[in-house]
Amino acid sequence: MSDELNPAVPDSATAEGPENESEETVKQRKNGLYPGVSDELAENMKSGWADTELRDLTPVPQAAETARRRAALSARFPGERLVVPAGNLKTRSNDTEYPFRASVEYAYLTGDQTEDGVLVLEPTADGHTETIYLLPRSDRENGEFWLSGHGELWVGRRHSLAESETLYGIPAADVRELPDALREATGPVRVVRGHDAGIEAALTDKVTGERDEELRVFLSEMRLVKDAFEIGELQKAVDSTVRGFEDVVKVLDKAEATSERYIEGTFFLRARVEGNDIGYGSICAAGPHACTLHWVRNDGPVRSGELLLLDAGVETHTLYTADVTRTLPINGTYSEIQKRIYDAVYDAQEAGIAAVRPGAKYRDFHDAAQRVLAERLVAWGLVEGPVERVLELGLQRRWTLHGTGHMLGLDVHDCAAARTETYVDGTLEPGMVLTVEPGLYFQADDLTVPEEYRGIGVRIEDDILVTEDGNRNLSAGLPRRSGEVEAWMASLKG
Repeated sequence: MSDELNPAVPDSATAEGPENESEETVKQRKNGLYPGVSDELAENMKSGWADTELRDLTPVPQAAETARRRAALSARFPGERLVVPAGNLKTRSNDTEYPFRASVEYAYLTGDQTEDGVLVLEPTADGHTETIYLLPRSDRENGEFWLSGHGELWVGRRHSLAESETLYGIPAADVRELPDALREATGPVRVVRGHDAGIEAALTDKVTGERDEELRVFLSEMRLVKDAFEIGELQKAVDSTVRGFEDVVKVLDKAEATSERYIEGTFFLRARVEGNDIGYGSICAAGPHACTLHWVRNDGPVRSGELLLLDAGVETHTLYTADVTRTLPINGTYSEIQKRIYDAVYDAQEAGIAAVRPGAKYRDFHDAAQRVLAERLVAWGLVEGPVERVLELGLQRRWTLHGTGHMLGLDVHDCAAARTETYVDGTLEPGMVLTVEPGLYFQADDLTVPEEYRGIGVRIEDDILVTEDGNRNLSAGLPRRSGEVEAWMASLKG
């Protein structure tokens, strides 16, 4: 990463006052190699640049859907100003930042993903006017484009306001003017909190936590039922994820020679080539690490004869993520005890998937899967029955640990702010997408189970779309039956 020159242009240096930019003090990196910018160089950098405005753009594919979503939001909060920020860059260390990921609420309503963006709905007599506030193109008159650390010669071109209007179908304005406008605003205001401290500060005397939470909850519940565009994106995410799992199986020998990191890197390559990123930290858990539910260190050994629990998902360019898990025999064949545990989890998942249908309670698939696992634990003599007693007391949870699934979408755990009565205690509807992911985990230090069980963790997870007449497994491209998994692995290894 170059550090020759990365100064910050002073706020007072503007396009309207180019005559005084040479008088401004340019803030230099402490140990930068250039002491400053000469007047001659500053003048030279102003001219000789081609017109790069993009005039043949078309709206983003989801523009019609985002417009309908904004209309629904407007109808829900008439007469109120609504402020939805994308968020800001977050520092990773010193002067480097994490890759930016727009807030789910902002991306859902606009289709835009750029940092510092803010969607504002201003109330009118019959609804709202919409404005998307963005950073415009870098200013070339005051040198911002090459002197600012976030200028376009450092971080890349961004869309002009006119281009953004075409892409997103929303009038665009300069976001740098927004804080002052919000400070002067009157009337009721709601803001999605937690993404942009500057915007929140401008509204500090105009909003309340209760009102803002109502906005957040409403936007979360809007996402419970996916539209056709979203379902298509989720299928894309799953299809890329299937290919990522295939990539991993093909290089398990290299992972054995190195570590779980080889698996992590292999899947990440597929995610970056075909999508935006991974949707969450990949869990590449070999051997006893499979018993740690969110094992993301991925620094352990990969040994023949043990299992690999791979829980990973590709995130599409529109930020929809898959969430799939398979537990694979590293040498290609399950041992007898591994197969016994795996098949129990498979049977539980089958029961859970069968319970996913419109009109069913959300909890039904969890209850169905947990019953199967409780029955097996009793049959194996690991917990005292009867099964009803085990379920009533939750005794199976020593080994099943987690819930059997969650909503999926722009977040891996989507719709998390929805009210309990509409989510966990709600009813399934066509268009909902959820995971079904039972598991059994026998910790390496669990003295209540026979030694042969210890250190084995199994989870199987698929992404399930609720349809009009039942469900569709979006991740059916990956085999699930133990014998089919073995045959699939053998075919990929050639």
